[in-house]
Amino acid sequence: MASSQDAWYLSLLGLAENFRTSSPPNIKFCIQCLQAVFNFKPPHRVEARTHLQLGNILISHTKNIDLARNHLEQAWFLSYGINAFDDVKFEAASVLADLYEQQNQSNLSKPILRKAIELSQHNVYWHCRLIFQLAQIHATERDYESASSLLDVGVDYAQISSITYTKVLFMLSKCMLLLIDKKISDASPLLTQAGYLVDNWQGSQYQKEYLKVFSLFLQVCHYLMGGQVKSVKPCLKQLQQSILTIMQPSWPNDEDLVKFYICLIGVSGTNMGDMFMWMPKEQLYVVVYLVTVMHSVQAGYMDKAQKYTDKALVQIEKLKVLEETINIYEITVVDNKPILSVFQLMLLEHIVMCRFVMGNKALALKEMSQVVSLCNQYPRLFQSHRPQIHTLIGLYSMSMNCMNEAEQQFTTAIKLSQERELWTFANLNLAIVYLRQKRDQDFNALLQRINPESLPTHSHSLRAAAYYIQGLQSFFQTRYNEAKRYLRETLKMANAEDLNRLTSCSLVLLGHIFLSLGNSRESMNMVTPAMQLASKIPDVHVQLWASAILTDLYRMCSDPVRENEAFQMHNTFSQILLKDHFQSSEMPEHNLINWTEGNLPNLSSDNSIKSSPLM
Repeated sequence: MASSQDAWYLSLLGLAENFRTSSPPNIKFCIQCLQAVFNFKPPHRVEARTHLQLGNILISHTKNIDLARNHLEQAWFLSYGINAFDDVKFEAASVLADLYEQQNQSNLSKPILRKAIELSQHNVYWHCRLIFQLAQIHATERDYESASSLLDVGVDYAQISSITYTKVLFMLSKCMLLLIDKKISDASPLLTQAGYLVDNWQGSQYQKEYLKVFSLFLQVCHYLMGGQVKSVKPCLKQLQQSILTIMQPSWPNDEDLVKFYICLIGVSGTNMGDMFMWMPKEQLYVVVYLVTVMHSVQAGYMDKAQKYTDKALVQIEKLKVLEETINIYEITVVDNKPILSVFQLMLLEHIVMCRFVMGNKALALKEMSQVVSLCNQYPRLFQSHRPQIHTLIGLYSMSMNCMNEAEQQFTTAIKLSQERELWTFANLNLAIVYLRQKRDQDFNALLQRINPESLPTHSHSLRAAAYYIQGLQSFFQTRYNEAKRYLRETLKMANAEDLNRLTSCSLVLLGHIFLSLGNSRESMNMVTPAMQLASKIPDVHVQLWASAILTDLYRMCSDPVRENEAFQMHNTFSQILLKDHFQSSEMPEHNLINWTEGNLPNLSSDNSIKSSPLM
């Protein structure tokens, strides 16, 4: 029979739970009941559990983070020395470390997680979960070596514990880090090994499909990082088919899968350590849209990129609304709350580039406004994506003929970037700025950074683009034979991987070169397919360029009807771009071209930055 003291605090705990689960919840009374428990000097186990409950409730329902932190620290301090108290001990460590991370105090979170990992070796679930959590912190800090070492520990532990599913999850997580760290030669064999394990999976079909999506996603990223747009198609198609399988109505939702795994534990001995997933299926759906958009942009299918971006953004908004009302994703490898905003930002960055190509800068600026809003909402997101934002503004500035501002933006992106591909991309565009301004000395100083023979990148598309820049320089210097040699190399590489926009740009420039040499036949052979391809993309800038060349070619051929058609086409494209140019220059977002330091400006005020006159 419970003592009088036990009855008091047990009653208070029951009341607190009743207030928490009532509809609507009465969080104030719930907290008061839990705080009252301490008046009865309960045993350490009850005290620690109550501190943990208070910490969780204060985090999820109030803004009193300091008090939540105090309770969680008490829960960890009281519980870490108590045996057979894993649920409270390790949850306290995990939640407290996560709170420290949110407060940018990883120096406090990492020691707690290391201690918890040391203490949890007998508990398969918590040991794996804590390893994932600490690895994620190291990865966030770009300490990929430490993160990879932890994941190796996870692989070995999962092997010893006979949890094959989680072993593959650790392996794929390490593959992801190696790809992020651009260690392609290390990632490839590990990705192949993990893929073999997935293909020959003998366990739960649900687990196999989740691992398959993760594996295929990494393979797609591997190809896209290398600019291999054609080679990626089989993997991308398999990924799209696999996500459709997971998204079928007959497929269980994530809550049901957790219940299913728990049942397996009781019935067939399935290990608790296998109760993980990379991310929920609804977010996997967004991820597949995202890589499809990335592929479409690289391949030059702007309409397709636009279509899938719209679908992905709608899905993200649905999930954000859902997250505000219910939190069903508790057993995951990563914290899901900010990741939707990361996906949203990446989609916006890609669709902005599409708008530039399609000659719709005004709409791109509206989407840039959404980028600014997201970054102001999430400071960490702003810091990690700042180089990309400067690059986008540089592309916009260049399209508006604001070359000095474009130079400042690209230079800032180069200075801030820690991503090799982005650094190379910004340098290539800076080279175009110097060429258009006839700044040969500055271009020559940049030449070593963009030499296609020694380019510091694994990207096939960036190397092809570097040859195009060399051809463009030779063209401006009227070294036509040399220009043709570079452009033919660009075409060979672009055709090998279906890089349609690079192909159209190279063809139209070759057409211009042959026109300058007076070879109208060869010029026509280049410009005609360039125009067809540009119309398919669609790339209004190449269409404008090609229609101008066609006008001259038909005049040389004494074909006034086609000359007039080409002229009218050129005039139409000119009017579209001029109208868009004027509309964009009047928008407050246009003032971003002068931002290079500090926080992002307030776009609601026209006076936030003074706009420079157009060149």
